[in-house]
Amino acid sequence: MQIKVQPMGPYQTNCYIATVDGKDFIIDPGVNATEWVLNNVTNPVAILNTHGHFDHVWSNDELQKKLHIPLYTPKGDVMLLSESSWMPDLPPSKPDYEVEDDAELEIAGVKVKFRHFPGHCPGCSTIEIGDVMFSGDFIFERSIGRCDFPYSSPQDMKKSLQKFKALNFDKIVYPGHGNATTIKQEQQYADYWIQNI
Repeated sequence: MQIKVQPMGPYQTNCYIATVDGKDFIIDPGVNATEWVLNNVTNPVAILNTHGHFDHVWSNDELQKKLHIPLYTPKGDVMLLSESSWMPDLPPSKPDYEVEDDAELEIAGVKVKFRHFPGHCPGCSTIEIGDVMFSGDFIFERSIGRCDFPYSSPQDMKKSLQKFKALNFDKIVYPGHGNATTIKQEQQYADYWIQNI
């Protein structure tokens, strides 16, 4: 797998292009991501959202129209794609597929696993492709997503961290902001966050 990353917009939200067997998956196309994506894909097959916050989905609609490829968004966050109390000028988008919690999909012949970790927002999920996990705003290097936003839930975040702590495998983790890490690396901090949310 080849992975390209570019931080986008004022919050430096990581937009990823994961290329598997010559197929490009666009993950979290944020603010003004379209030009970079168009310059870096050769065979785009899908747009994947880890969650619905504006800085991760801003360019969804523009890329859907320009590339004619489907958009996959966690079901719990679909409502965030068309309304943002923080960012009223968010370009609305509509997913072609509303992804159920913990769904395993096959997209263009590639297995894609959405793993549901609510708390930061209702649909917050990680996306696993091969030996890589894209964690959106659930887990960062030595940190976690905030759970004091509208639709956030500290109780859900605690349950999600327990679920994350129980994962019995390791993968490289590419978060929505900042540097890459690993599942095992971040599991060692889970108890701290559970106690301090």
